[in-house]
Amino acid sequence: MQSNSAHISVNYLIITCLFITCLLITNIVAGRLVDLGGMVLTADLFLFPVTYIFGDILTEVYGFQRARLTIWLGFAANLFMAVFFMTVVRLPGPEFWEQEAAYRTVLGFTPRLVLASLLAYFVGEFSNSVILSRMKVITGGRWLWTRTIGSTLVGQALDTLVFMAVAFFGLYSAPIFMGMVAVQYGWKVLYEVLATPLTYALVGWLKKHEGEVFDSGISYNPFALTLK
Repeated sequence: MQSNSAHISVNYLIITCLFITCLLITNIVAGRLVDLGGMVLTADLFLFPVTYIFGDILTEVYGFQRARLTIWLGFAANLFMAVFFMTVVRLPGPEFWEQEAAYRTVLGFTPRLVLASLLAYFVGEFSNSVILSRMKVITGGRWLWTRTIGSTLVGQALDTLVFMAVAFFGLYSAPIFMGMVAVQYGWKVLYEVLATPLTYALVGWLKKHEGEVFDSGISYNPFALTLK
């Protein structure tokens, strides 16, 4: 079944809200480093790959155009949050308040981190969605696992490289930096692979209730926000 309506369903709204919620949480905790048996990870890696799973589901079921709308909503929400936090931490606090330094450390995003986050998100999410959409058309909707994993291999690679390069390049030695990149990329891809059964279950349920979209003859311009 293929739907060309611009109608926005309740299920689409729920997934979009979950997508944006996970995105905002991961950006708040991204500056926290975690050491797991010698592997250095940023704390956002426990939740950030979920945004790619939601992105896969949105593109697979609702098509690139609706996924594009969700990606832009997430981008706007992330930008608004970052600007608001950076503004608030610069407001003067009362002298008796002892948590000023801790508050600034956690929520005082630096412009470099904000830029890294936004650029990585834009490049990674759109490449992931475009690749999955094109692979669906090419495969005739078969072999979902090839699309979810294949698009993740590219999208997460770009996301990881862009974020790490903009946010941390020059702050650590080359071996440490490359090790962090490799570990984070491997973790994200493994996360997607292990989540494949859950992705199949959610996609199957949604297609049964919503139908599905094949993106034939559409524009993949990320800046066009029209819905068919």
